[in-house]
Amino acid sequence: MILKLFSSRPDHPLGDAKELKRILAELPLDNAFRAVDEIYGWYESLQTADDFRIDQLFDVVRQLDDAAQHSLRRLSRDYLNSPRLSKSDERRLWTMCYNYAGEVSSLYARCIDVAQRNPKEKASEALKPMLPLAAARAVAARAMQLKWVELRYGPIGEDLWRGLGRPYLAAEAGGYAQKQVQLYPGHPATTNVAQQYLQALIFHASSTDSLMPLEIELADRLIAHFQQRFAFSHDCQPDSVYWVDVASGSPPVRLARKPERLSSSLRFFSPGTAPQALNELVRVVERGEIPSDLNLGGEYLAKVLLPVLRHLAMYWAPEPPQREHKRHSVKARIAVLQGFDDCFTVFAGDVARIGKERNAESWVVENVSLGGFGAGVDDLGEWLKIGALLAMQPEGGDNWVLGMVKRFNKESEAHASVGIQALSRQAQSIELRPRTSGFSATGAIPGIWLRESNGSGEARVVMPAASFDLRESLEFVHDEQRYLLTPIELEETGSGFEIARYREQIVA
Repeated sequence: MILKLFSSRPDHPLGDAKELKRILAELPLDNAFRAVDEIYGWYESLQTADDFRIDQLFDVVRQLDDAAQHSLRRLSRDYLNSPRLSKSDERRLWTMCYNYAGEVSSLYARCIDVAQRNPKEKASEALKPMLPLAAARAVAARAMQLKWVELRYGPIGEDLWRGLGRPYLAAEAGGYAQKQVQLYPGHPATTNVAQQYLQALIFHASSTDSLMPLEIELADRLIAHFQQRFAFSHDCQPDSVYWVDVASGSPPVRLARKPERLSSSLRFFSPGTAPQALNELVRVVERGEIPSDLNLGGEYLAKVLLPVLRHLAMYWAPEPPQREHKRHSVKARIAVLQGFDDCFTVFAGDVARIGKERNAESWVVENVSLGGFGAGVDDLGEWLKIGALLAMQPEGGDNWVLGMVKRFNKESEAHASVGIQALSRQAQSIELRPRTSGFSATGAIPGIWLRESNGSGEARVVMPAASFDLRESLEFVHDEQRYLLTPIELEETGSGFEIARYREQIVA
């Protein structure tokens, strides 16, 4: 006890360098979840540890954070790519990764705040060279939280935006916002606080809430690749597209809506030269090539990457996309069935769908346009996600509409706003057979024929996932007419289905 009175070492296990080294060495690297969970537990204990010098606290947090990176990447891959992940395991992984990012960011922010408030103390002086790294990691961790929220289409609160803005403002005040650092060991490229903050702004401005989870991850990688081509400034420039009040806790906003007042925390940004570089990449990927310098965190086919590139190209254009059709506010209920099988049954005819309508969910339509619906959904099912296929019938009506979920924003755990693209108001279920097998062959492929909004002499068909083959023509019979479908392209993929475009010909 007497020795403690004269010791500068914190009364915490991690205050002992040998103990910290042992703890890091014994992390279960063969179990990513346990490893991250253990480090997260140490972070929680550090939140209440007040006897660390601030430079010592940063060093401990930095070492723990370094050790967690491999396991965090593993958990992220499992969340995005494991087809057999149960919903409970999915939630468990999401919660751990989201909470980890919040905890480590708050510890870095604490180090920055103490050093800012007490700049002349020895510990603050010792920490000063590491402040660019502390702030860059604090912003990067909050940006990671932002991505995890988007992966579940949840609401983004003011606390998260403030958590992104404060380290950036502190870095500007301290004169190190542009100081280049290596964010983590093994990262070949350098970055700085301003770049990390801008990347989060671009991510939000790119409307990732209309992408599927793996596409959101790819969009984040692409944003990192092109981020340095964006323009970011204190002043509104002629080509500025977005503005943000860093201190307000608000997201970036298009300049179509002007700031209500001028303040020192206003920042402006635009795509700069990114659209031209992105369009060039689109042309390369359309040829089936993936450049070797494009770090996507894995290997992906061109057909997986192209929809994300085209999405970003649309939102990074000098004039971001406007609504194609005017919305009209309404309040009406619709019955909703989901999934390819139920939709195929509905559009096969009255007899085939007997019993299905009793299982339909009831949603409230809040607005409608020629292109689709906006609906409010309570009692969220696990199936509800971007790319879900829907059959919808207005209350009191007898006509069904085929649609696809294009936007999904969770406003709470029990309520969401859903944007639905109307695919067809005249859909028809058909049985497709490969032309090469002869029309009498078995093994029909179920399809839903979209009978409007097609080019001259063309047809679009919704089929189960992995049914489209560019080398295979199909036939079907409707109203005693035989139709030949010659493949043109795979137009879109969704959750358990795909939409293919064909050249259509009536044959004898």
